Amino acid sequence: MSSRPHDPGSIALRVDQLSKCFHLYAHPKDRLKQAIVPPLRRLLGAQAGNYYSEFWALRNVSFELARGETIGIVGRNGSGKSTLLQIICGTLFPTTGQVETYGRVAALLELGSGFNPAFTGRDNIYLNAALLGLTQEETEARYDAIVDFAGIGDFIDQPVKNYSSGMVVRLGFAVQAQIDPDILVVDEALAVGDAKFQAKCFDRLRALKEAGTSIILVTHSSEQIVTHCSKALLLDGGEVLEIGEPRKVVNRYLDVLFGRERLISLDTLPEPRRESSAGDDPELPVSCAEDVFATHPNHNPHEYRWGDGTAQILDFHMVADGEEYPVVVRSGAKIRLTVSVLFMRRLIRPILGVTLKTKEGVTVYGANSETLHVDAFREMGEEDSVAVVEIEFSCALAGGDYFISLGIATRHGEEVVPHDRRYDCIHLIVGPEARFTGLADLGLKLQARKVMHESIA
Repeated sequence: MSSRPHDPGSIALRVDQLSKCFHLYAHPKDRLKQAIVPPLRRLLGAQAGNYYSEFWALRNVSFELARGETIGIVGRNGSGKSTLLQIICGTLFPTTGQVETYGRVAALLELGSGFNPAFTGRDNIYLNAALLGLTQEETEARYDAIVDFAGIGDFIDQPVKNYSSGMVVRLGFAVQAQIDPDILVVDEALAVGDAKFQAKCFDRLRALKEAGTSIILVTHSSEQIVTHCSKALLLDGGEVLEIGEPRKVVNRYLDVLFGRERLISLDTLPEPRRESSAGDDPELPVSCAEDVFATHPNHNPHEYRWGDGTAQILDFHMVADGEEYPVVVRSGAKIRLTVSVLFMRRLIRPILGVTLKTKEGVTVYGANSETLHVDAFREMGEEDSVAVVEIEFSCALAGGDYFISLGIATRHGEEVVPHDRRYDCIHLIVGPEARFTGLADLGLKLQARKVMHESIA
């Protein structure tokens, strides 16, 4: 790993073909054997064996981070995220490959881990700042801002051992985030704070980003990735599966989370059996025999579809205020979606889910047949049968672009088995709305009356 004061270009971090191998020993005595026996065998001209097995936590990871850019790193537990961050921060060395950082690196990994519990909060501020490379004069210049951000009041002069875990987190973040680093690494550190503190932290991260700080954010929250990151990277088994636009990477991450070994892509979904007993009903607005979902105007051709294909979402019909497949919907319109689902084999208690998201990927609303206690849908799922589902909601949204996702799955204990998930499959455009700001119309009522001075007297 190399650290340089600045880069003549716009790159803050460069990771090139990074790999990390750990040696795993079955017994403690094998460590001693490894230290003694192989060198002796090589000295005697014999072939040297090993008393350990290799575990590659990272394999050939490469990416670049520009100045002022935020990258989100996602992956299952054990995918290599923490190892990657430790190498970037310099607490681990890679087996092969190289990391180049330009400028000061600060890490929010385990907030407060460097505090001395016997010291006061004030003493720990100066101690941590010194470890981060700040002089006493620089720390004093930032001291008031650190204390104000932490918001722990008179406890700043109490020993840290008397702090609650939340107070330790506040002080730890305040110290790290006030040093104006060139690269800031955040590893799930904000998950332990309360909602108010998290909002304050993200405001600070936003200010740092606008000032040119590059941020690496590791989190299991897909919402944080799509909201705060310029791009995202998906790790699995120590390898990069995908890097690019956050919403696309998050969709792939969900794919990995829910059993990729069982899943097949859109291109390889089995064709619906047209000889199925479920033929088209002329009285219904949707097809019950063929997948014609993509033929309608509101379909999003860039949908992300995956599942094992044992149930398939064939068609949808959308009406808003009496208009079929509307180009633009007014805020407050009544929307009715009719969806057909074909079951290729018998499923026990299938679940149909609906999610509405902004174009940035932030969830506005989500529900399914299980959370809504739709008893009729629990009786669906017979082989070669079709369920026709009617979904109605009020489009109480601000103007903008939204996407509707549909999915059919079954649950076996804690495990969810996806059969057909069509992420961002329906594009919904809501027309401009001047009555309110934000995402949704909460139906706020505002009344006032004038009180004359004479009546007060």
